[in-house]
Amino acid sequence: MSAKDTFIKPLVSENPVTLHVLGICSALAITNSLTSSLIMSVSLTSVLVITNIAISLIRKHLPSSVRLIVQITIIASAVAVIDQVLTAYLPDAAKTLSVYVALIVTNCIVLGRAEACAMKCGVGTSILDALGNGLGYSIILIVVSVIRELFGNGSLMGYKILELVQDGGLYQPNAMLMLPPSAFFIIGFLVWVIRSWKPEQNENADFKPTPLPDREKR
Repeated sequence: MSAKDTFIKPLVSENPVTLHVLGICSALAITNSLTSSLIMSVSLTSVLVITNIAISLIRKHLPSSVRLIVQITIIASAVAVIDQVLTAYLPDAAKTLSVYVALIVTNCIVLGRAEACAMKCGVGTSILDALGNGLGYSIILIVVSVIRELFGNGSLMGYKILELVQDGGLYQPNAMLMLPPSAFFIIGFLVWVIRSWKPEQNENADFKPTPLPDREKR
């Protein structure tokens, strides 16, 4: 795969959220705020880059018997660093997102890219793969959070975009969009749109239904 494809494919064609359905926990929980989504996106992308670089550098010296343990240790270390950076420079965001930042350790996107790419490729390719998957994840979070915050609160990042009825405007906010189930339906809609545009992403059925017997042949 070329360097261009390594970076571009995870954006839509092989998006980790809409194709592989990974990282759903944070996509449902924190996308009621564009600010939270941006911070989470940068955090996960940073962990991806750090992890892929570290694993790519040591991959030839890593025994297969302990590779998963080492990968998870590296991921946990990167998450701890990012968490401390947030605590130091964005304390309010750190309090809100600390649980979800910590859960990056268990995010299958990070471990999946470490195993699928960093263990097999050089540092340059691993960085591009991490950036592509991080950006693909970020695009979904940003789209979902823009829809939820804009139409749920009439604002984006604390700035009023739609004038609300209670403030003398015309827009009645939809409080349901601020609830986590709304993110589930928005992501489902995005999956449907992308797979309608790219039908090759549709999964084959696990089984074929058994046809009913023709009554006339009985």
